[in-house]
Amino acid sequence: MRLFIAEKPSLARAIAQGLGNGKKENGCIVCGDDTVTWCFGHILEQYDPDEYDEKYKHWNLEDLPIIPDVWKLSVKKDASAQFKIIKELIGKAELIVNAGDPDREGQLLVDEVLEYVHNKKPVQRILLNALDDKSVKEALHDLRNNEDFIGLKNSALARSRADWLVGMNLTRAFTIRGRQAGYDGVVSVGRVQTPTMALVVRREEEIKNFKSTTHYEAKVIFQHANGLLPTTWKFDKELDGVDEEGRLLDKSVAESVIEKVKAAGTGTIESVEQKKKQEGQRLPYSLSALQIEAGRRYGYTPQQVLDTMQSLYEKKYTTYPRSDCDYLPENQYAEAGHVISNLKAIEKDGLNVIASKADTSIHSRAWNDKKISAHHAIVPTGEKVNFDSLDQREQNLYVMVAMAYLAQFYSIHTYLATRITVKSADETFIGNGKQIIDNGWKAIYQKSSQKDEDGEEDESNVVLPEVHDGESVTYMDAKLLEKQTKPPKRFTPSTLLKAMKEIYRYVKDGNLKAELKECSGIGTEATRAGIIDKLQKAAFLGLDKSKKYLVPLEKAYMAVKVLPDEITYPDTTAVWEKELDEVSKGTMDLTRFTQSQTDKLNLFLKAAKTAKIAPPKDVPTCPTCGKVLKRIKSKKNGKYYWICSDRECKTIFGDKNGKPDLNPKKKTSSLSGLTATCPKCGKKLRQIKGKFGVFWGCEDRACNASFNDHKDKPVIEKCPGCGKGYLRRYESKKKPGNFFWACTEHCGKFYRDNDGLPNLDA
Repeated sequence: MRLFIAEKPSLARAIAQGLGNGKKENGCIVCGDDTVTWCFGHILEQYDPDEYDEKYKHWNLEDLPIIPDVWKLSVKKDASAQFKIIKELIGKAELIVNAGDPDREGQLLVDEVLEYVHNKKPVQRILLNALDDKSVKEALHDLRNNEDFIGLKNSALARSRADWLVGMNLTRAFTIRGRQAGYDGVVSVGRVQTPTMALVVRREEEIKNFKSTTHYEAKVIFQHANGLLPTTWKFDKELDGVDEEGRLLDKSVAESVIEKVKAAGTGTIESVEQKKKQEGQRLPYSLSALQIEAGRRYGYTPQQVLDTMQSLYEKKYTTYPRSDCDYLPENQYAEAGHVISNLKAIEKDGLNVIASKADTSIHSRAWNDKKISAHHAIVPTGEKVNFDSLDQREQNLYVMVAMAYLAQFYSIHTYLATRITVKSADETFIGNGKQIIDNGWKAIYQKSSQKDEDGEEDESNVVLPEVHDGESVTYMDAKLLEKQTKPPKRFTPSTLLKAMKEIYRYVKDGNLKAELKECSGIGTEATRAGIIDKLQKAAFLGLDKSKKYLVPLEKAYMAVKVLPDEITYPDTTAVWEKELDEVSKGTMDLTRFTQSQTDKLNLFLKAAKTAKIAPPKDVPTCPTCGKVLKRIKSKKNGKYYWICSDRECKTIFGDKNGKPDLNPKKKTSSLSGLTATCPKCGKKLRQIKGKFGVFWGCEDRACNASFNDHKDKPVIEKCPGCGKGYLRRYESKKKPGNFFWACTEHCGKFYRDNDGLPNLDA
């Protein structure tokens, strides 16, 4: 028997349909000599620390780092029944086919099951980038040796262990230290989630600290015989009034230039530069590219895009959604005619017209086998689409994917870029323009407006008149633009995902930028959306009033304050992601990667144990030792009180409107005014007429000493038995009205009462 182990049931059904003659049985589909079974994603999970050793149930700095000698997995409870079926089928099989998704996690989740049951039978690999019948049957005839993908498995395994080491150890370390400093809650640390969260925190700080700058731009329109020539004054960067960023801050300088040109009245064409430029067809979408563009166009979150594309994939309308590739294999070029024919039936956004004009003789740069790894760009399949059955989001995203595919069958965008230099009144003015020669593929994305993101005319699209060197122009008009520098924009979920992908832009160490530019960023195509979603669900990030932009919540600010820069900046994580790519390619082995993780972890833990963490603002501290006070709710009466975080201090205060009552007002009616000296701390003892009678109490709450009263004097008698505690008078519960004296240190010595005083001789 040949056994296919699919990543999920939908994939298993597609394979079974490709094999044919499928018969559904318990947890599998039997297709003649072949059987198809399935996982539910990862059906094995890593041990928790306390499963390795029960002592880890309690979080202690002294127990860190927690590094397993042997990494162990267990079967997830909700997958135990299916695991049992898979294990039995593996025992019966002669050959096994790994049918995980074509990425590193898909490789691992099947391989780890095979290793868990100690499989020794031969294993092959099927790579399915689409679930339509044609794609499945082609993949079934192109099975590979599973050993060829050991790099993918090791990369996923390395990622999994790295996440465990960082999450389990650093979350414990910084939560303990954070609580010692007065921060409540868990300081959750993630290898990818923490630097991602910190991007939003730092962006918010930039916005809060931003100071707008007013700068000026002089625009002059000249008249030429062939038409109007709009230009911009080009000033010397060394000119007075120009800042370090090359902005003109002095309005009067720009005004004087306009007056000079107006007075001169004429100018001369100094130079005309024209270059024919081409812009090749846009590439089809990877998942990240689609998430970013769909977020900009429709406001969809990355998770919504991923979920929708997963739905279209399972309906067999589009190819594998979790792709990090935006190129296509050469062997799919022949299918273009069939795919385009199906698209001619879809009228939305004029897709039918665009498809009818597609030219399949055009071979764009997207078709490139050298750029293909385990999967290719997201494109429509040859499956005929029941478009009306799709919901609005599915329709919009399907059209986006289809348009990007159709762009490959339109000509290259060609234009003439023109730069005209005008001299007038000894000043230089530049006019930039663009003349379309062949709109090509851009025709299907034609915009009605030629305005940029700030609502201003895009000068690059201006058609300039035909002019020649040395010709004269006449001053026609001028205007002075007053501009304000704007703060950086808050991240949306889509732009945050883009930042994760282009993480080299945000590293702290400038030397890493060039090295990491070719890196795929932090996180993966499959996980980035989930990380952003998780940060919101965990109350690190929220949405602003417009429900569009991400803002950091109190918990995020707290984490960035508590954690060192090495964890909150993306430098370390980005380097790790680069190393994971190397593991995937086989240029770095798993042992070496794990050791580098362990070395870095030890450095982080050393920093955690010695770091000076500033307490939160307005957090009360103990007047006795200076440590943070914590608010506690009494289990007995439900009232709140405050205790010192230093267990040795033992100071306690009452609660007043949610704050510690450090200076409680004492009712004058309960005081006699008589005082004595406290034998424990040397401060004053005051005679107090309380609710349960008269006693003497120390004015220092940290001392908290109290003594019985006898004829307006405190009874200060050290215990003869132990010499440590003082004697206190108690009434017998068994014989009410009878009194005795006992040591406050509970040493076990008792003394009879003699008219309100202890009888030390009895």
